[in-house]
Amino acid sequence: MVQFDNARQLVSELQPEVPVVCRRPRLAERAARLFLDNFPGDVLYAVKANPAPWLIETLHGSGISHFDAASLTEIRLVREHAPGATIGFMHPMKMEAAIAEAYRDHGVRIFSLDTMDELEKILRATGHAKDLTLCVRLQVGSDLAKISLSSKFGADEADDAALLQDVRVHAERLGVCFHVGSQAMSPAAFAGAMERAARAVRRAGVIVDVVDVGGGFPAIYPGMEPPALDAYFAEIAARFEDFPSSGNARLWCEPGRALSADTESLIVRVMGRKGDALFINDGAYGALYDAAHLGWRFPAHNLSRDQEGDTPFRLYGPTCDDADQMRGPFFLPDTTEAGDYIEFGTIGAYGRSMVTGFNGYGRFVEAALLDDPFPSLCNGAAFMAAEELTR
Repeated sequence: MVQFDNARQLVSELQPEVPVVCRRPRLAERAARLFLDNFPGDVLYAVKANPAPWLIETLHGSGISHFDAASLTEIRLVREHAPGATIGFMHPMKMEAAIAEAYRDHGVRIFSLDTMDELEKILRATGHAKDLTLCVRLQVGSDLAKISLSSKFGADEADDAALLQDVRVHAERLGVCFHVGSQAMSPAAFAGAMERAARAVRRAGVIVDVVDVGGGFPAIYPGMEPPALDAYFAEIAARFEDFPSSGNARLWCEPGRALSADTESLIVRVMGRKGDALFINDGAYGALYDAAHLGWRFPAHNLSRDQEGDTPFRLYGPTCDDADQMRGPFFLPDTTEAGDYIEFGTIGAYGRSMVTGFNGYGRFVEAALLDDPFPSLCNGAAFMAAEELTR
């Protein structure tokens, strides 16, 4: 892997004609340490956020020993690149053959579910195994998150108690889990969800062994500056103290975005300009999916200009589709023109995951960078001071 001090050095030496995904392994190590040192329980990396083998290996090497997988492909990937890791098959609706392979061939013993049909499927696929950790996913609100995950999965309050009672009979370890939505902007999202989960456990009258608060831990994007991650950890810890079975249960979390967002950036080249519109060689069908489809902004630097950017631009990707646009605004120097290179930060979460080959685009090269140029919830002053002491 070619390594550079920073993105400007990279474009100066390589003059790349295709997008470059820039790895920052040190930032992955930093994010892992932040969660492992401060979250009061087990940390499962949600592979869907970024399935890059280098990232899985780096997080595992940094102490992340548990992984949240949503498919057989992700399970196989983790088993290959994080030998010995504990894997949870946390998609609540799975193919029976996938459950069987996960259990038989990959040592998976953790499964989530939200219906009786799924429980029966898991039991059949595993031969009614007696060593299962079964996590009942509960439906919770996503009002405090930027992306809702409340409509597709989760047992509702009319059904959750009976389901918990039935699962308790078959599970070596019983868990409750939920997802407050992606990019939760307030720790209160977890407070409400844990209260909801506590009600379900009390109604069911069961003892739980796992309380899995899922993902939703945020990253910093322009216009989205959430509280420090410590505030989320503190809220979860406080709510867990009064949770039913807390003396018996283990606390879990499944961060994806918060562990991966800072770890990669994207360098693109400007193909042309029309007024305030820049045409670039990545877009809605590539690593800038969130900018196009969710209207999110990413921090942007023009690597070909020395001055700071204060002119708002909208962007168009390289395909022939009108939907291939990112409205932004992205603030760049007014002198930005064809041939310039732009670096977008915070692409590590759901960037490479969303890349397609539409219109023949989607190819990128990779390089490693040593700098840390973008805002991050993992580089607060206290944490950075502690990090320096360990280097």
